[in-house]
Amino acid sequence: MSARTEAVNALFERSGEGPLAGIIIADFGRVLAAPYCTMLLADMGATVLKVESLEGDETRSWMPPVFDDASTYYMSINRNKHSIALDFRDEDDLEVARTLAARCDVFVENFKPGGLARFGLDYAAVNAVNPTVLYASITGYGTNGGADLPGYDLLVQGASGLMSLTGDTDTVPFRAGVAVFDVFTGLHACVAILAALQHRMKTGEGQLVELNLMSVALSSMVNQTGAYAIAGVTPRRLGNEHPSIYPYSPFPTSDGELILAIGNDNQFKTFAKLIGAPELPLDPRYVTNRDRSAHRDELRPVLEELMRAKTTTAWFEIFREAGLPSAPINDVAQGVQFAESLGLEPIVTVGHGNKTQPAVRNPVTFSRTPVTYDFVSPKLNESGDAIREWLTT
Repeated sequence: MSARTEAVNALFERSGEGPLAGIIIADFGRVLAAPYCTMLLADMGATVLKVESLEGDETRSWMPPVFDDASTYYMSINRNKHSIALDFRDEDDLEVARTLAARCDVFVENFKPGGLARFGLDYAAVNAVNPTVLYASITGYGTNGGADLPGYDLLVQGASGLMSLTGDTDTVPFRAGVAVFDVFTGLHACVAILAALQHRMKTGEGQLVELNLMSVALSSMVNQTGAYAIAGVTPRRLGNEHPSIYPYSPFPTSDGELILAIGNDNQFKTFAKLIGAPELPLDPRYVTNRDRSAHRDELRPVLEELMRAKTTTAWFEIFREAGLPSAPINDVAQGVQFAESLGLEPIVTVGHGNKTQPAVRNPVTFSRTPVTYDFVSPKLNESGDAIREWLTT
């Protein structure tokens, strides 16, 4: 362990040495995309110093739900961090922010384009005093023609076309139940930062990394945007069905619904046999996936009638034993319980002693450098004094 890593770990009391131990991240992010990114990096051992306004991150007030009178929204994306509250209009506070920018390895922000320039915290200014810095900037629609547009996930879900794909064929467009493009942008930012760290390790060079929700949205819709880009096809809303695979959707059972994901012809043969219709794969309309997709309106009522013969649980066990892809439709509580039944241990305890909170497990497992859950989400300015002390050493 390097002397710098030891000093940082001693000051901020990190346990162990994750793969990013010793990396200092100045987190100037707010709300979701940037904080989610920096939380993942913090789980991997990075020391994340979260810079907040005197009022705090907006998500501190997004409630209910609450836990110990704090917003669960805020808590879900800010564990393993240290908070310092700064007012950039105050010269002393602004100097603290600039000193942090000069000493960090990674600077992450999702202000409006140009929002940090007037404080001397834009990439050019930070790079001038910290030439090896990795500066990750997240915007809604980039810094050119869309720089003036507010970058909220819901707006991007609409503008990108995702909402046109979400919902039943005869309903209005719906948003996804989670801020998917904020989360995807946070994930892309995490990957980009790790790649830039690798480049810096080889060359000593820092760089600017830019992401925007709109570009991430178009990339994340993969086959749907690919259909338009490659073949000029504009996808349409299909409810729970897939445009290219069939059967690939929920089907009614005697007491509910079960999702089927029959992805190839051999799976369909096995499926047909298990539901008591081994002749279906011999029908010219249903031999291949392309055939089944083209004739789904004829195949659907046949499968629905056969699936209504048993309960959801009975079918799931039958298909599971045969290795066929299927799943129940759970609510969130049932989803967590289902993961627990599979031994995935989805809920972890963050913190130590009498200062703990439950949280959702980081999905990455390392065999040599495990993630750690050292700190509960910080109270506003909880580490302000410690961060100022570190900046003066």
